[in-house]
Amino acid sequence: MEFIDLKSQQNRIHSSIQKNINTVLTHGQYIMGPEVTELETKLAQYVGTKYCISNANGTDALLLALMALGIKPGDEVLTTPFSFFATTEVISLIGARPVFCDINPDTYNIDPQLMEAKITAKTKAIIPVSLYGQCADFDTINSIAQKYKIPVIEDAAQSFGATYKGRLSCNLSDISCTSFFPSKPLGCYGDGGACFTNNEELAQKMRIFRTHGQLKRYYHTEIGINGRLDTLQAAILLAKLEIFPDEVTKRSEIGARYKKYLGEKLKTQQLESHSTSVYAQFTIEVNQRDQFIQKLNALKIPTAVHYPIPLHLQPVYQKDGYKPGDFIHSENAANRVVSLPMHPYLDTQTQDQIISAVLECVGSQH
Repeated sequence: MEFIDLKSQQNRIHSSIQKNINTVLTHGQYIMGPEVTELETKLAQYVGTKYCISNANGTDALLLALMALGIKPGDEVLTTPFSFFATTEVISLIGARPVFCDINPDTYNIDPQLMEAKITAKTKAIIPVSLYGQCADFDTINSIAQKYKIPVIEDAAQSFGATYKGRLSCNLSDISCTSFFPSKPLGCYGDGGACFTNNEELAQKMRIFRTHGQLKRYYHTEIGINGRLDTLQAAILLAKLEIFPDEVTKRSEIGARYKKYLGEKLKTQQLESHSTSVYAQFTIEVNQRDQFIQKLNALKIPTAVHYPIPLHLQPVYQKDGYKPGDFIHSENAANRVVSLPMHPYLDTQTQDQIISAVLECVGSQH
């Protein structure tokens, strides 16, 4: 059994992927070819923003957003401790300091009720993460941000295709960043990412920073990075984007079915009534996780843990004086979460097999 089945998807769109790749091989514009511009136009249309700036990966997307906002050493950026390392890595790379705010234990997203107490004169950006495929509480986050005149960057690496109050993820804040890592809801066959904004000045800055700070060829107005998306990956994403709305529907149905059969016995991520999720992961909480995973693996059910160590307890941040107990909800989740197989091609029979195995393993723990 596959944790994420990319083969079934590839079989479905094999001919269009092949055609798109062959077109690139024929024209030979492997860097910033026409497919890159076409993809940016279609992605912006999909989420409803004015601008999409494709780039090399989701980490670069976050880095470009911070660079465009002028975040500098000594600044503070407010974010969640329960996320993938890239969320804070970029803050630290730029010389700024990540300031953590705990999660809501039901949604696993940053708790806006705790945010205001963390804001100081040094707070120059807020990065909420739309974890596991559900958007954070953006109305509350944005209203706090506007009060203090702080820009908001959505880390939408897992939520591309999700909606919040009828609006799509990546069109909910000043800048949004997503990832096209192969396992993401919309993934390429390598690394890829994108930034979205409705602000022309920010879009222009991100384009310049993406290409070595270059305003025009060999004319550098900024210190930038090499953050471009390969044309071949853009060609693959164009083929995948055609079937993406259908895959989002399938993800929603599979996620709802998991919740129906597991939700009464186990804690799952609470889906807000005004939101839809793309279920980048379907995650449950269990006691004695290692034992649970061993039992499931023995039944040939693959699992993953997103994420076992919260960011404030990562070795590299110990110099900042964080300790266990500082962000109790994030720590509790990190000790208990486990993700189950989740992809649009998970058939009912296989899902039933997973559900009964999970219930059997949970039952045997008591």
